[in-house]
Amino acid sequence: MDTAEIDAPIGGVTVYPDRARVTRRGGTRLAAGQHRVRVAPLPLGLRRDSVRVGGRGAATVLGVDVTTWRQARSTDAQVVGLEQRRRELADELAEIDDTDGIEAQRGEFLTRLAERAGGTYARALAAGDAAPSDVTTFTDSVAAQLADSRTRRRGLARRRTELGEELAAVGRDLDAAHGKQQPDRLAVEVIVAVEADDADVELELTYLVEGARWQPSYDLRLVDDTMTVTWFGMVSQSTGEDWPECELHLSTARPGATTGVPELSPWYLDRFRPPSPRATPDMVAGMPAFGAAPAGIPARAAPPAPQMIRESVAEVEQGRSAATYRPARPVAVPADGSAHRATIAVLELPARLDHVTAPVRAAEAHLRATVRNTSEHTLLPGQAAVFHDADFVASTRLPMWAPGEETELALGVDDRLRVERKLHRRAETKATLGSTRRREVEYRITVGNHTPRPATVEVRDQLPVSRDEAVVVRETTVVPPPVERTELGELTWRLSLAPGESGEVALGFRVDLGKGIELTGWRE
Repeated sequence: MDTAEIDAPIGGVTVYPDRARVTRRGGTRLAAGQHRVRVAPLPLGLRRDSVRVGGRGAATVLGVDVTTWRQARSTDAQVVGLEQRRRELADELAEIDDTDGIEAQRGEFLTRLAERAGGTYARALAAGDAAPSDVTTFTDSVAAQLADSRTRRRGLARRRTELGEELAAVGRDLDAAHGKQQPDRLAVEVIVAVEADDADVELELTYLVEGARWQPSYDLRLVDDTMTVTWFGMVSQSTGEDWPECELHLSTARPGATTGVPELSPWYLDRFRPPSPRATPDMVAGMPAFGAAPAGIPARAAPPAPQMIRESVAEVEQGRSAATYRPARPVAVPADGSAHRATIAVLELPARLDHVTAPVRAAEAHLRATVRNTSEHTLLPGQAAVFHDADFVASTRLPMWAPGEETELALGVDDRLRVERKLHRRAETKATLGSTRRREVEYRITVGNHTPRPATVEVRDQLPVSRDEAVVVRETTVVPPPVERTELGELTWRLSLAPGESGEVALGFRVDLGKGIELTGWRE
């Protein structure tokens, strides 16, 4: 049985979140009888059990074998070129070191010669056997030769630095192509039985490889009341073989810097319990750190351009449990691990804007957009850059976002809404025999709208929650009544403010303590 090697270049790649399916196509003309058709080289990361062979022609596939192709050196053209360049640079560096050593010896020789000649000329001058001009000529010659030698050494040092930098760059390129440096490769041998003489046989070979993936990435741009979501697929791979420009598909199937609006945690009051000698103090948990999104809300939107440049999007094929996207243009993906971006979809989604503030944590208002996914796409979790008009305001991470679902996006602090929380009144009674002690406070929260349009502001605050029957918390003032409250003391108001208008919330409560009770967890 004869063996025929065919050239079967990559014709298509389907990338999954954690691997890829590669399709190669190639053809040859075969005589009647049985033949072994070999496709090589293939990457070592190929999954042997995933190899499938199909094609066209008057032939029958009798068997498929995957063998290891042992080689002394890598056959990848990029790796071969880089390794050749690294050897050339190393040889040139060695030559520079040799030349520099020779120049160093030349300088030492000239220095010693000048030292020995100094005594000789001194005696000759004293005896009248030499003229001063002879001494001058000799010293000028030695000085010129030393100067030339040192100039050459400085040039060699500069060239050594340049070669070292280039050698480091070649090393980085080789590191990026680590998957292609391994000289051994795999080969697929297909045994076919050809029915007719001089038959044209075209084979299609598919296989799965590890070391490839695609990740979603998003640009979220808010203009007026519309959120434009640009969905990108970031494709990277280090499988050991470069993917040329071919049919690239991104599949959601799996064969195998964050910002947010403030959140409140319960505020507990409890009886003070002194620690025992072997016990640790019972510390009251503090509230979570409040991460403020960067400011940068523009005063007004930039005038729209006469005509916006459109962006090509991918064709989508919806399956039962996954979707496959085909970008509008072919994308070449080298096996160096670098990410290459392909646009999947551009979605125009309606957004509802409001503000959120929790002045008990920070006296600032966050702009929030509530966006509904009105498209047919299920957006996968991924990093997103948030823009308000042309201004970048935050980085966030989108969760899984199904059609019809709403998600909230924090768009940074809006300094045009001024928030203030003040302690309006505080009273405390002294302990008396057989009586309880009482501590009473009242706060006033003021929100001013200095934007040019109406604003809806969600104000969040909280009442303390007692953990002991001897510590009793009672409301004294809650004006206006909150629209929401929880059993853990969290209160929510929604204020509708016209431009230039201010709103106020009053919150007051008292704490009654039993006799002899020390209070922990109090704050003002």
